[in-house]
Amino acid sequence: MLVSWIYLLAAIIFEVSGTTCMKLSQGFTKLTPSILIFIFYGLCFTFFTLCLKKLEVSVAYSVWAGLGTVLVAIIGIIWFSESATLTKLMSIALIITGVIGINSGK
Repeated sequence: MLVSWIYLLAAIIFEVSGTTCMKLSQGFTKLTPSILIFIFYGLCFTFFTLCLKKLEVSVAYSVWAGLGTVLVAIIGIIWFSESATLTKLMSIALIITGVIGINSGK
């Protein structure tokens, strides 16, 4: 079971990396980040598929989507100087609360 959680963590890291490369590719005008998008997403879905062998899909997907969204929002704020409004920060907190809620109901 621990291996499945490690696979899920790897899937999240590769998904966040792929999404970050989307921004860095500037609409596919930068070669390296454009190539990395496909590599990272390929690895993401590979590891996500492997984690689903043991984890419930509702749990795995909520953690993957929720944590990925939170991490991308934080990267946007810190690395890309995106706004950090109260509404955005509260929404991030609600995403985390929702993931915890879905996982506690199993």
